[in-house]
Amino acid sequence: MKKFFEDIKKDIKFKSAGPGKKLAEGGSSKPRVVQNSGPAKLHHAAPTEGAQKAGAAAMARIEGQPRPRAQTSQDAIRLQVKRELEAEAAAVAATEKEKITAVEGSSVKDPAFLSVTGVYFICPLTGATLTKSEREVHIKEAIFMRFEEDAVEASIMMVHTFNKDREKVKAAVDIINKYIENICKNPTEEKYRKIKLSNKVFQEKVKTVEGSREFLQAVGFQSIMLDVEGQEESEEFLVLMEHDPEALEVMKESMDRLQRGEPVRAQLDHQPQTFRPSPNAMRFELPSEFYNLTAEELKREQQQKSEAVEKNTMLRTKAMREREEQRERRKYNYTLLRIRLPDGNILQGTFLAWDKVSVLFQFVRDSLVDGWQPFELVAPGGHKLREAQELALNECSLVLTNASLSEVPAVLLTFSWDAAVQADISAALLKPVLLKNIQTLG
Repeated sequence: MKKFFEDIKKDIKFKSAGPGKKLAEGGSSKPRVVQNSGPAKLHHAAPTEGAQKAGAAAMARIEGQPRPRAQTSQDAIRLQVKRELEAEAAAVAATEKEKITAVEGSSVKDPAFLSVTGVYFICPLTGATLTKSEREVHIKEAIFMRFEEDAVEASIMMVHTFNKDREKVKAAVDIINKYIENICKNPTEEKYRKIKLSNKVFQEKVKTVEGSREFLQAVGFQSIMLDVEGQEESEEFLVLMEHDPEALEVMKESMDRLQRGEPVRAQLDHQPQTFRPSPNAMRFELPSEFYNLTAEELKREQQQKSEAVEKNTMLRTKAMREREEQRERRKYNYTLLRIRLPDGNILQGTFLAWDKVSVLFQFVRDSLVDGWQPFELVAPGGHKLREAQELALNECSLVLTNASLSEVPAVLLTFSWDAAVQADISAALLKPVLLKNIQTLG
């Protein structure tokens, strides 16, 4: 670059010295006047390669600078949405900070402040009461323990419980069924009683499903190393040694059980509780387990919203905003329901948000002395729930005048006997086992 400017200076100095003279000409004190019809033009030397590169880089930097443009209505929408998202993010951060501060400030959280201490489940195999985080590990351990009692049943539980992909399970079960069908149809054919574990179908369809090998071994297959023609090393096979008619019949029954198998799932514990009459019956304070989204999921959702600002430039109508808010409010897994009885006592239970209304009616019926008698449940606003309704509990807000079930997964219902049986009802409404542990709402 420096050389480029030096060349220009030399050129200008040379031109300003006037026309050149021959050495033979005499000197003169008067300068010779040269007349031009137009303005003088400077003829610069061509810039060097380094100068050209430097100039190109400078132009690129200039062209790369953002140019201001007029703001459009779409820009205004983006800006408004961005501000709203930033405000929401700040609110979420503040809420999370308050929660963290509250937890750090007290080593033990007093459960008396909560309407229920948590969400619990019952293992159908052991009857143990479990927290949400304990369910999976406990059920797996319970299934493994059952191998000592019934290996076939335990392996069927493994297949249907340990594998989440139902399509993969079905494919594996179909292939195992084909193995057993071939054996039953051709009991004397040795080739049908051997399964080569390196076989592509077995590797891709059967081996990948937990419990499939355990099932085959439970019905009589044994692991044996056999020589393979054309190979120096032997390979592992599952071989069925027995093929008598009685053994084959038992194997077919086991296969039928495998096809009809279902996953082992912990059942929600309704945690029935009773409370004395209280003005705090409509006050609910629920633990975090009731909601779908964890703090991390809320933050991730906020980030996804921010990334979608550029795409979401359409103005939302009031109806659209209300529908979106309603979807947001229904982001919970469980619901806490209270039923106020005619004597003022309150019955409380925890339910899955997608449980049908009939599940609630059955819970109430099982808690009453005269549960076989017809009764009604009335929501705030006077709307009567019908046992035959196919609605889920988290959909009840669509037909009830009370909206609290959608905003907070809890609501107070009112119990009343059918007028036709009112006179036949005994004085005690709830079963003694529930009244024995009656509490007072704080």
